[in-house]
Amino acid sequence: MGTFIPEDDDTMTLSFDDGAEIECAVIAVFQVGERNYIALLTFEDQGVDEDEVYIYRFIAAEHAEEVKLKDNETAEEWEIVSDA
Repeated sequence: MGTFIPEDDDTMTLSFDDGAEIECAVIAVFQVGERNYIALLTFEDQGVDEDEVYIYRFIAAEHAEEVKLKDNETAEEWEIVSDA
């Protein structure tokens, strides 16, 4: 998978363990090594830093609307991905 540049209206809602949900714009889906990652930017007026970018390991499911996001497992993985 190469770098995917999303359309202007591509969004994703993050759901957290505490029940909070945050709507984000999909900035890019990209590959580092053999893993795919997704970069998400929060929208304004959601009670979080407006310029906060979330980067998760991205696992596509059989259906395009079904994806799995996984946290980066180590500080080293985060460093490599955030530099990409």
